[in-house]
Amino acid sequence: MRIAVLALSDRGLALAHRLAEGSHHHIECDRCKRGGLADWTAGHFGSYDALVFVGAVGIAVRAIAPHVVSKLQDPAVVVIDELGRSAVSVLSGHVGRANELTEELATILGARAIITTATDISHVFAFDSWAVRQGLSIDDAHAVKTVSSKLLTGETVSVKSEVPVDGPLPGGVRWWDEGMAHGPDVLIGYHVPSDEECLHLVARDVFVGIGCRRGTPADAVERAFSQGVVQAGYHPTCIAAVASIDLKAHEPGLVGFCDAHGYRFMTYPAAELDHLEGSFSGSEFVYRTTGVDNVCERAACLASDGRLLEGKRSYGGVTVALALHERRYSFPEGT
Repeated sequence: MRIAVLALSDRGLALAHRLAEGSHHHIECDRCKRGGLADWTAGHFGSYDALVFVGAVGIAVRAIAPHVVSKLQDPAVVVIDELGRSAVSVLSGHVGRANELTEELATILGARAIITTATDISHVFAFDSWAVRQGLSIDDAHAVKTVSSKLLTGETVSVKSEVPVDGPLPGGVRWWDEGMAHGPDVLIGYHVPSDEECLHLVARDVFVGIGCRRGTPADAVERAFSQGVVQAGYHPTCIAAVASIDLKAHEPGLVGFCDAHGYRFMTYPAAELDHLEGSFSGSEFVYRTTGVDNVCERAACLASDGRLLEGKRSYGGVTVALALHERRYSFPEGT
């Protein structure tokens, strides 16, 4: 984690340096200048994984209040008193990992960790915290609250998964089956759930292979992606990377599309794609043009080191294929 620590006094700054020396995280320490609290917070809130204030909780709360957006977007915020007696998790306890960070910093200082999230103090399984540790993205903050509320009141939560999940189910959780009167409360996978109330934990395990003609604009790639991925029922955040042949490494439309969505763009030489074993839909024209019979399917499979999910489809001169990296997930022991 990239952590920014702001001390409100010289004594607090000394404590901040103790944290930096004892932590494995990347920690930057600052001493608050007169009138600089608001500016420091504004400059760091959206740029760091966590903010730590060494001082009073009330001061920290007033500083961060104008910047708080959502539990799925806010950084972790922790407050430590100047004597190093207590570390308090203030914001983004689960998704931002503030609770976990609070425990770590308290251990360094020999302080008391103060955690107030309901699932933690009640020793109830928290799907949002588990999802972050597993590398799953969370689709809806409101759905997290709904599922957590059910577990806190003793109700059973049903789970359906498109990906393999090992380990014993946590308390209050059971696998969903088609005989149930309602859909699953939690869906783990890469397709968009049909039930809008469902908590969707998205597995970022799908790789998109794309081939296109030279000069293809970004909006044409966008339309092909929408037809081949989104309209096919896959969630946009399930994409781990986009892959193609190295001839397209600097193709403006393809690069621009990836940059706009924040997708990692991976490219491979024709010889490496051609040597990949498997059954692919080949084209003599594509082979004469690129040196390999199929770009999108082979690139998706090579990037994912997995199996083909959706074979080549052509949309206005842009070819799209999907492959799955079959990763295993696990519930922790003793939950």
